[in-house]
Amino acid sequence: MQDDLTVLEQRLEKCPIEDVPIDALKLVDSPRVVGEVEVHIQALAESGEEFPPIVVDAATMRVIDGAHRVRAAALRGLREIRARLYEAAGEEAFVLAVLLNSRHGLPLTAADRRAAAKRIMTGSPGWSDRRIARLAGLSPTTVAALRRRSTVRNEQLDTRVGADGRARPVSGVEGRLQARELLIERPDLSLREVARAAGISPSTAADVKARLKAGDDPLPPRQRSAAPRGTSDVRAAAPASAAHPPPHERAVLLQRLRNDPSLRSNETGRSLLRWLSQHPDQSADPGGIAERVPAHCASVVAALIRANLTMWSECAEVLQRRADSVSDSPGALRAS
Repeated sequence: MQDDLTVLEQRLEKCPIEDVPIDALKLVDSPRVVGEVEVHIQALAESGEEFPPIVVDAATMRVIDGAHRVRAAALRGLREIRARLYEAAGEEAFVLAVLLNSRHGLPLTAADRRAAAKRIMTGSPGWSDRRIARLAGLSPTTVAALRRRSTVRNEQLDTRVGADGRARPVSGVEGRLQARELLIERPDLSLREVARAAGISPSTAADVKARLKAGDDPLPPRQRSAAPRGTSDVRAAAPASAAHPPPHERAVLLQRLRNDPSLRSNETGRSLLRWLSQHPDQSADPGGIAERVPAHCASVVAALIRANLTMWSECAEVLQRRADSVSDSPGALRAS
């Protein structure tokens, strides 16, 4: 069965292409938080290249994809621009805008993608984290975190709809996988909090936690065959220890990276190894460190730590997406 995003693209390909007046177009409701980028518009205007058709909501004349091209065409003095006229329903226009802007042209920023994911889950709370992540160009873990912080989350939904249009119970495979992500990202959460956020029972949350502690798959054998493709063998594709390795494994993983010539042979790789080596090991006492920071420095130190965490989190997202795309490649580095 084709997923709904593929269906959107196929429908788009069948839309008629027409010359439309530029002054009739509406540049509103963009997935870009701060709007268009002036430098990019100027570069397009000066390129002299013919623009591919933009995408327009036929009913409202709102530009779904191609705002930069519209403004560049206006700078060239053009009065019309080629456009695909798409018949959009409800929030479909915004979903298509995010999809298209994530795949070509000037990439959406991390802030753009997070804002888009929040809006999509608000309009479609029944969509799965993986479905929204694929659309917005984020990791499922990031989308799950955004959902937990959302004030519009519908706690009564016990199913979520994936990209293939099929509804699956949150309390089954998806619930266990989401609980795994929660326990890794927020080990301070109680089992009741994990259970409530993932839509599973506290006893199931406890079972997932016990499996993670033992380094086992969070899915019991009877559920692994029912897991979505790419997640049925969680340890093989993305081991729990790789996502958040316990202290006794970190030294082994770091040494494995140090032995990799592709990292040792260039300055970027050597810098990365130095940064990773500075991460607190199992002997570090974060609570003790915090207690020894003078009170008048505490706010500044906290701000710098949060800034570093944000940078590393975004770097980890990019790396994880790259790892996911080559997880089936021979010779891929494994942490297990």
